[in-house]
This record gives sequence, structure tokens and C-alpha cells, in this order.
Amino acid sequence: MKNALLIVLAFALGGGVVWYVTKDRGGNAGAAGAPFPAAAGAGGRPAPAGGAGGFGGGRPQAQPPLVTVGHARRDSIFDVVEALGTALANESVTLTAKVTDTVRRVNFEDGDYVEAGAVLIELTNQEEEALLAEARANLDDAESQLRRLEDLSGRGLTSAAELDVARSRTGASRARLNSIVARLRDRLIQAPFSGLLGFRQVSPGTLLSPNTAITSIDDISIIKLDFTVPETFLGAMAPGAKIVAKSVSFTDRQFQGTVRTVGSRVDPVTRAVTVRAHIDNKDRSLRPGMLLTVEVVTAERPALVVPEGSVFQVQNRAYVYRVDGEAVHQQQIEVGARRFGVVEVLSGLNDGDLIVVEGIIKLREGARVRFEETAVSESSSSQGAAPSSTADARS
Repeated sequence: MKNALLIVLAFALGGGVVWYVTKDRGGNAGAAGAPFPAAAGAGGRPAPAGGAGGFGGGRPQAQPPLVTVGHARRDSIFDVVEALGTALANESVTLTAKVTDTVRRVNFEDGDYVEAGAVLIELTNQEEEALLAEARANLDDAESQLRRLEDLSGRGLTSAAELDVARSRTGASRARLNSIVARLRDRLIQAPFSGLLGFRQVSPGTLLSPNTAITSIDDISIIKLDFTVPETFLGAMAPGAKIVAKSVSFTDRQFQGTVRTVGSRVDPVTRAVTVRAHIDNKDRSLRPGMLLTVEVVTAERPALVVPEGSVFQVQNRAYVYRVDGEAVHQQQIEVGARRFGVVEVLSGLNDGDLIVVEGIIKLREGARVRFEETAVSESSSSQGAAPSSTADARS
């Protein structure tokens, strides 16, 4: 029992000694002769925080961020109305026969381009040709009789009644001939206008009737583009307005045209009006039925514009970083119409102000920057403000 008590007392005494020594060292850590003195720098001063001690080098200062800048500039911009439209042929017909008869000859192939009046289908016409020969013979005989009677009448050897009968007979024979010629023409299926043919639906020997489709023909030298716009834009639609149409089939092309007609009625269900524009299509790239995106240029005005990438939002306010010497400052602006790559500035900037175009994510108010001015920032503005080729504002 005594041994156990002695062991407990020994542990308690040892713990007290350790506590006392530790307390004493902590209280004198900053004194001269302390076990852990602060490292001294040059002249006996403490070394800077983060320094390298005996090497004497501090942390290197970071360079200002490199950004790309551009100028706010004035240019002409265009307000446009965007819509979707369907391409239609200038003229389009499905060819059929006027009479019931058999196809004797086919004079075209699928997809041919033909001129107006070209004979596409010939029907059998043996009977009509025989009747035509008979009618011509009758007309020749009637004309000969008329000439003889006119000669006798001039000498007073025939009556006026006989002369009138001869004239009537000649006129009837001529009418009969014209009737047979017309019937023969009905057996020739001709192109009503110049255009592109569709697929051939008949072959030699086919029995045609007036309800049988032979082929289609489309005049696509001019494309009619029909599209609808909300009635709120009715006042902006006028004949002569320029349009730019684009197709997914020709991603690198823009088709320009003009508005020709504005519909006379507004649809009471959709509250939209139909507008028709004409597009020159002499190379026959566009085809009827294609879906096109349409941009109608409604107004042109001068405006101050900046590249879209230079504008950033803070809550519901728009800002740009304006360059002032080597520092940048947040400048609040009021924006107008937006285009692909271009923003209209209504207030907050002046023509020629230098702003940051690329690298704004690295900046803060008053930050120092290094910058380079390239043609990229200028080209983005000029492309967005170009005329009909890039009239892509959304109104």
C-alpha cells in the first residue's frame, strides 16, 4: 500500500515540474536568450514574413493581367424583324392532257429545264391528221370556186347571190380547218412557260385522260417567299423593304430580296399578317417548299456600338471596363438593340472610349492592366453593323 502511494506521489511531482518548465519558457519566448529567437534580417531587424532568411529574397510581385481592348465607335445599324418563311415557285403547274388519248412520244426527261412552248408529250393523232387533210382540200376547192365567181362577177356574168354562197362556203371550210388544227394542238402537251420539270409520270402507250398528271413544271428564276409577322410589325412592313433569307442547305450564303406584297388581312386567330417577298434565283439554288429564315430590314440609324463580349451584367445593370491610363474602371451603360457580336450603347460611353473587350473576368475596379489593341475587336463591331449581309438584330 505504501509503495502504491509513493508511485502516485512521484507521478504528481513529475507532472508539476513539467508544467512549471513549460510555463516559464512560454513567458520568456520573446526575451533575449530565449530558446527560439526570431530570425533577424539585415541590420538586426526581423526578416519579412515569407522571406527566404539567409537568401534575402521576398515574394515576386505578379504582373498585371493582359487584356484586349477596343474602341466604342459610331456606325450604321439596322433594325430587323425575324421570321420563318416558305419558298414558292414564281409559277407552278401540274401538266395534264385536255383530251383522252394514248401517248405516242415523250420528249423530256426528269428534271429537264425547258423553254416556253417546248413540246413535251405527243398523243396519237392519225384520225385528226386525216381530217386535217380533208379540211385543207375542201378549203382549197372553196377558194378556187370563189375566185372564179369573183372573176365572172366582174364581167357581169354571175349573180350576187351565187357569189355570196361561194364566200360562205369558203369561210366554213376555213373554220373547219382551224377546228381540226386546234384539236391537233390539244394532242401536243407543251410547256406553258420556261421552267424546271419534275418527275415524269407517263410513258409511251399510256392512256391519258384530263385527270392524269404528266409532270410538274416550276418557274424558279424568281422565288416567292411567304412569311408571317405579328400584327405589331404591320406598320414596319412596306413594299420595297429589303430582306435577307438564309437556308440550312446553304450555310455560307445569304439570299437578298425585296418585299412585294403585304397581306390584306390579319389572321384573327394568330394575330399575324402574311408578307410576300421576291428573291432573284437565276442560279436555281432555292427550290419550292424550302424553309428559310427571314430578316426584314425595317430601319437604319447611326448608333454607338461596342463588341458584345465587353458587356457584363451585375444584377439588372450593364457595365463595361473603361481603360483610363493603365487602370480600368467599371462604367455603367444603358444598352439598346443587341446583335450577333454587337451591342448598341444608349448612354454611358462616348465615341472613341477605350474599353476592355477580352479578359474582363480577370478584372476588378481600379485594377492595373497590360493591354493590346487588335483588329479583332474592331472587326466584330463592323460586322455587326454591316448592311443587309449581317442585319441580324432581333426586334
